[in-house]
Amino acid sequence: MGAVAQVVVVGAGYAGVMAANRLAATGRSEVGVTVVNPRPDFVERVRLHEHAAGATNAVRPLSGLLHRDVRLRVATVDAIAERSVRLDDGGALAFDYLLYAVGSTVARGLPGVEHAWHVADVDGAEALRTRLRQLPEAARVVVIGGGLTGIETSAEIAYHHPSLNVELVAPALAAWLPDASRTRIAGKLAAAGVVLHTGRRATAVHPDGVATDAGWLPSACTVWAGAFAVPDLARRSGLPVAPDGRLRTDETLVCLDHGRIVGAGDAVAPPRHVAGHLRMSCQAAMPLGAHGADTVLALIRGERPAALSIGMVGQGISLGRRDGFAQATHRDDTPRRFTLSGRAAALVKERVCRFTLGAMRFPRAYRWASGATPTVPEPTPATVR
Repeated sequence: MGAVAQVVVVGAGYAGVMAANRLAATGRSEVGVTVVNPRPDFVERVRLHEHAAGATNAVRPLSGLLHRDVRLRVATVDAIAERSVRLDDGGALAFDYLLYAVGSTVARGLPGVEHAWHVADVDGAEALRTRLRQLPEAARVVVIGGGLTGIETSAEIAYHHPSLNVELVAPALAAWLPDASRTRIAGKLAAAGVVLHTGRRATAVHPDGVATDAGWLPSACTVWAGAFAVPDLARRSGLPVAPDGRLRTDETLVCLDHGRIVGAGDAVAPPRHVAGHLRMSCQAAMPLGAHGADTVLALIRGERPAALSIGMVGQGISLGRRDGFAQATHRDDTPRRFTLSGRAAALVKERVCRFTLGAMRFPRAYRWASGATPTVPEPTPATVR
């Protein structure tokens, strides 16, 4: 029997936990797995809007999710070297292979966004939860962003804080969906008490309101639900990254310039012909984590890793605890004709959220839809060091 390969997994989100557990469960005596994460908890990011509104607790101990053979090191990785990582506590960990799964965080693109709250991570959601409880009756809460985060957050706040006046401002609402679906979602938000300011773009956040291209919106609590960004760990470590900072990999998820580093989750940029249809989401992160684990195992065994193949199946949107909307999609994430609405859609979304935890506890049994070929032509990306 050969030496046990030491694998360091950086990050314990959906991709990191799935990868670590699949490695430990499948590799058996071949692999020693260490997860490095800044906190001893797993954060259900799909529930952070619920956490912020006071509906649930999105934090769970990692001890209850990680495979019994996985070691947890509570620290932050400051830098990745050729065969080791440097930690913020002064320590270091050597690795034979590293799985890069640092996830994503809030993007700070709007002037004055430091005056806003957000739900991109648990600290932001907890701060917003505290702020909402402090607001007086009839206070105005303005949510910026017409994507899934903005829609779900505004609906959740309106449901759990009916005394507040919740407003949403965005150039468009769920712009990627068909007109009929967008109309249904807009109607449901309005029925929940959310005032929509679509067709308006926020230009700056101030302590007492939001400036838009169509005038001023007073706000006692502004929530930024714009785009996500990724940590700059790969860039700082001299690894090849896309212009947005994501780690560049080949079609098997192996880092282009470092054959012992494999990427997974929101912070990786595989070639567009295998991943151009994948958006930052739990739905993509979990199969990316599983595939990343399989790639690491193939490398350890001297086998050729398989190319990535992931298909999307739909988009579920919670609209408070008793309403929702689900849009079925083709495998390339373009919408299908089938939709589900109301209480049934809310139940489907809840079951999906619960399924993610169960899937991570049984990683060898986890399966996902096979891939799709995007119709978007693949450009030649620039390598940023």
